[in-house]
Amino acid sequence: MHRVALSCLLIGLLGGSVSHAQSDFKVTLLGTASPAPRADRFGPSTLVEAGDQKLLFDAGRGVPIRLRQLNVPLGKINVLFITHYHSDHTSGIADVWLTGWLSPPFGRRTAPFRVIGPAGAQALMSNLEKAYALDIKIRLADEKLPPEGIATAVEEFDKNGVVYENNGVKVIAFEVEHGPAIKPAVGYRIEYKGRAVVISGDTRYDQNVVKYGAGADLLVHEVGSARPELLATSVPVQRIIAHHTTPREAGMVFSQAKPKMAVYTHIVLLSTEKFPEPTLDEVIAETRQTYGGPLTVGEDLMSFEIGETVTVQRYKH
Repeated sequence: MHRVALSCLLIGLLGGSVSHAQSDFKVTLLGTASPAPRADRFGPSTLVEAGDQKLLFDAGRGVPIRLRQLNVPLGKINVLFITHYHSDHTSGIADVWLTGWLSPPFGRRTAPFRVIGPAGAQALMSNLEKAYALDIKIRLADEKLPPEGIATAVEEFDKNGVVYENNGVKVIAFEVEHGPAIKPAVGYRIEYKGRAVVISGDTRYDQNVVKYGAGADLLVHEVGSARPELLATSVPVQRIIAHHTTPREAGMVFSQAKPKMAVYTHIVLLSTEKFPEPTLDEVIAETRQTYGGPLTVGEDLMSFEIGETVTVQRYKH
């Protein structure tokens, strides 16, 4: 595995900064897509490494593959945090849980799989245990895997506040507005050594993201976009965009929160045979209507080291 820093030219165009200082606070975008099955972007998921802890936020399609590319054993994930229960954010949970239990090098879990999320997390994990009961029974008998490693430890919360605190790492959950029928839906603020990373989760333009994102070192935000001609003529597209934050609206969030670096993930680009999806350059241009600060369009396996400045690195396959 090799990584190369983004060129100074690209960072300059996007308004960011480059630093080569080492940090033990790091964020990696494992998957940056919407539900659309894309070869270049896997399902929504973000890995936060703080000190000796590895925290996973959502687990969409293909997360175990991305972790393997980073040489991070699935069994070494300390906690999985869930933002909401749309399938594109949860379809990889079973894979992370089950495959993380298998033998080295990619498994190794010997303690319960810990999950923290809003109401619904317990039902999700209980039903996964039922769905894979036969697989678990077979592997216990045949491979003699440790039963502790396939157990689950689930914690639910129902309001804004601290949901995790351990060895200097604090995770704060906050409610976001993803649509009237999509409840619960939350974002997370991760604090470590006086620095902060905020993950918006799926949301419309929301002042709660501004509140919890204020002054963050890194603000990881979703975005949804469609060409005006498509948006004007397609009711389904109107409904989808109404559940997300447009680039112009995201720029408003960034302008108010003033993070050191803003980054797009969960990039929803809608299209039909008649109307192609917006380009990333067009997404950036629309964002620039309301925001002039540091901005990066996320890619799978792009990482951010959080220090005095935010170091952006692209993954080189």
